[in-house]
Amino acid sequence: MRSRVRVGTAAVVLGSLLLAGCGDGGRGPADESTRQAGKAGSGAYPVSVTDCTGARTTFSAAPKRIVTSNASGLELLLRLGAGDKVIGTGFPPGRGTLPGPLDAQAQKVEVLSRSVIPKEKLLGSGADLYLDTFASMGGMGGGGMSDAPTAEEFKAAGIEHVYLKSTACAARGKAPLTDLSAVEADITALGAITGTGARARELVAGMREKVDAVHRAVGGTAESARPTYFFFDYDAGTKQPSVTCDRQIANAVIALAGARNVFADCEGDFKQVGWEDVIARNPDWIQLGVRDRGSRAANEKAFDEAARWLRANPATKGLQAVRKSHLLRIGSERTTIAGVGNADAVEEIAKTLYPGKVG
Repeated sequence: MRSRVRVGTAAVVLGSLLLAGCGDGGRGPADESTRQAGKAGSGAYPVSVTDCTGARTTFSAAPKRIVTSNASGLELLLRLGAGDKVIGTGFPPGRGTLPGPLDAQAQKVEVLSRSVIPKEKLLGSGADLYLDTFASMGGMGGGGMSDAPTAEEFKAAGIEHVYLKSTACAARGKAPLTDLSAVEADITALGAITGTGARARELVAGMREKVDAVHRAVGGTAESARPTYFFFDYDAGTKQPSVTCDRQIANAVIALAGARNVFADCEGDFKQVGWEDVIARNPDWIQLGVRDRGSRAANEKAFDEAARWLRANPATKGLQAVRKSHLLRIGSERTTIAGVGNADAVEEIAKTLYPGKVG
């Protein structure tokens, strides 16, 4: 089906991993993956993609049996129209958490694990492609990926291993992420691999339409007049907050929505700080970034818990965003992991911060 090229070691990150441009802040990264993706509209092969180290994987035909590491990769494949090729997933989406008909399709996918897929189960799944949103993370619920298959083990099992690079390679980025071009490149590259390039272009165009509309409405706001914004990663722990830095997708989402990430001066993707650092920056708005709990009711309960914690904790209850109830309920995944939902998050944040200006 495909010519095999060794896949190099992926970046170790706190949040997630993917495919084509490593996000240099410009629109349309011009790496080999993106150039190859340009011929995917007609389903042309071979198609090559690279990992964070530049090692290349070449596909001579579309994969037929795909396993995804979590719900974000699954959702992308469903949106691309390649959901019928997905044979299993880890970290499955809860019933009702994906929009419309995507939910029914997602519920039919076999759940290989409620968290990280065990190595032996992954290698024995019969997959010919593993779409990895995490790689080794250690701290994610379920024990992390400390026993993740090696490149040699993937090869022996006949499984190609590719990543969502906009998040996988974020810590290696050379410049802050200020737009969604790296996410768009991920979608384009995944469309190239699966032969759904035309649909990938539609998804990217839809994202750009939303983001461009927000830019027209609030893009002219002076930097000094833009509200400050803190992404509160509640599930990363409250004892010492983990903040989103300038190479993380969240930094781009916040900037595109017309706000200022209070930790944009932090280089990298994520960093642990002290609550005194958050207090010193006293954000105008705080996003309650909780991870999907598997149902709308469970998600709302988690948002409530995060808000209560901020209001009860002596270190945070005096923050102006907490006192004014400037707390946004937008899930972590749409803000920190590559997907069509990044553009939705931009729109939702902007509508809240600039009422009446964003349609």
